[in-house]
Amino acid sequence: MIPKYTLRCVQGGETVPEHYTLSCPDGHPSLLRAEYATKQLTVRDLPGIFRFSDWLPVHGSLPVDAGPVTFHSEALSRELGLSSLVIGFNGYWPERGGTIMTCSFKELEALPTVVRMQEQRPATLVIASAGNTARAFLQVSALTGIPVVVVVPETAVSRLWTTAPVNNAVVIAVKGDYTDAIRFSKEVCSIPRFLEEGGAKNVARRDGMGTVMLDAAVTIGHMPDYYFQAIGSGTGGIAAYEAALRLIGDGRFGFALPSLHLSQNLPFVPMVSAWNEQRRHFVPETDMPDAKAAISKVYSDVLTNREPPYAIAGGVFDSLSATNGQMYAVTNEEAKVAEKLFMEFEGPDLDPAASVCVASLIRACESGMIEKKKTVLLNITGGGYQRVREDFALIAVRPSFTVEAGASIESIQKELLELVKTHV
Repeated sequence: MIPKYTLRCVQGGETVPEHYTLSCPDGHPSLLRAEYATKQLTVRDLPGIFRFSDWLPVHGSLPVDAGPVTFHSEALSRELGLSSLVIGFNGYWPERGGTIMTCSFKELEALPTVVRMQEQRPATLVIASAGNTARAFLQVSALTGIPVVVVVPETAVSRLWTTAPVNNAVVIAVKGDYTDAIRFSKEVCSIPRFLEEGGAKNVARRDGMGTVMLDAAVTIGHMPDYYFQAIGSGTGGIAAYEAALRLIGDGRFGFALPSLHLSQNLPFVPMVSAWNEQRRHFVPETDMPDAKAAISKVYSDVLTNREPPYAIAGGVFDSLSATNGQMYAVTNEEAKVAEKLFMEFEGPDLDPAASVCVASLIRACESGMIEKKKTVLLNITGGGYQRVREDFALIAVRPSFTVEAGASIESIQKELLELVKTHV
């Protein structure tokens, strides 16, 4: 029997066994990529994201309606002088069919990830997040009962809420930034039966986000010429590129890769800095001088990963290179102006990261970086916060533990195990 999918090391080319595998067993510094037996996509009669289950690394699904929504823009497209602006809206906008209740496309990552974990290696899943991913996994846990431990910077705690009670989750706040949270999450994963979620290395996360490109191609009948997104880790950009490769293999949606146009928020723009000099590797003194101070000044702190999958084989550098991509460094003021413009012409409020993305599109239009007659896919990675507060009583999720940046797991291990035993 032919398996639904296999995992392949991007650098070495070898097939890799699937046990919720995150890294190449042969030690290559490379992402793994899922290769699906079904080469032509069939949109299934399943809820939300799982309608694209042909190209998700899972066998089952969840009864959750969250999924990408694609529509042609009229007002904003006209304002920017574009012939074909397609918006991928990944938030809460029920009039448009947007039912992502945490208002972030991170739910598209969380849903297939928890199914893959249950199928391949059942455990308590550990997630590090700057806020939006944590909220997404907490929401999925609330709806399904799947156990999770979420590690976030202390500054992100105010973003942790759900629309249903959370009974099987533990939140740990770290007195530091996103990278400090990532490092402490690895401490948690040193405990048996606690499983690292994996971030960009997790094929379920990437292929979940890749459904934005799939939905756009199915909706408009072909792939876009340009793909715009703001990035922190860059995982969404990699996912769009990988989804486009599969669509080319399908044969019905065009044969030219969409050019990735990715953006970061000044003053923290390490990938922009490295890409503009065509460097695969970071030079910290050049790309991230006084990183913590820079991170504290951005409008969108979810775009501030100090250790993104940029250089790794199959990562951001390779994705930009393969698609003749561009990167943009967006100021806070540009993002806020773009946010107001989007709300004026399209309606819903935006996540700050999405505002950065809209600003990059405005810049591209004004500077001639794109051909205005071609098709643009604008990935609005979050929005609809005002509306979801009107429709739901949001439930704040508070941390069970607060630790210092650089702390050892020993400081809370006994209490964490007791809490997980009792509640998770």
